[in-house]
Amino acid sequence: MPDIRIHRKHKLGLAKAREVAWAWAEEVEKKFDMDCTVVEGKTTDTVEFKRLGVNGQLLVAADRFELDAKLGFLLGAFSKTIESEIERNLDTLLEASTKPAAKKAPARSAKK
Repeated sequence: MPDIRIHRKHKLGLAKAREVAWAWAEEVEKKFDMDCTVVEGKTTDTVEFKRLGVNGQLLVAADRFELDAKLGFLLGAFSKTIESEIERNLDTLLEASTKPAAKKAPARSAKK
């Protein structure tokens, strides 16, 4: 059984959910030195991630994310902290993806 299970429902659709998942994968690669692999499917994608002491996957669907991770012995003691950090990262990306894009003000022409 996974040490960390995170489920988030959303209304993004698969294309936008993929963007969020790829952004998440890039972030954890940089921040936590993870190796991430994206396996694209017709109706879902899977982001597989691993590094010494942790491995898991993020299922990406049109209406939800499901993250399951298994922690090694040493990291197991920090599972709640790690889980909180993953939740915060994923929630931040989800929130940013659901905000409407800021409208740009029309360009002003200089009067001569």
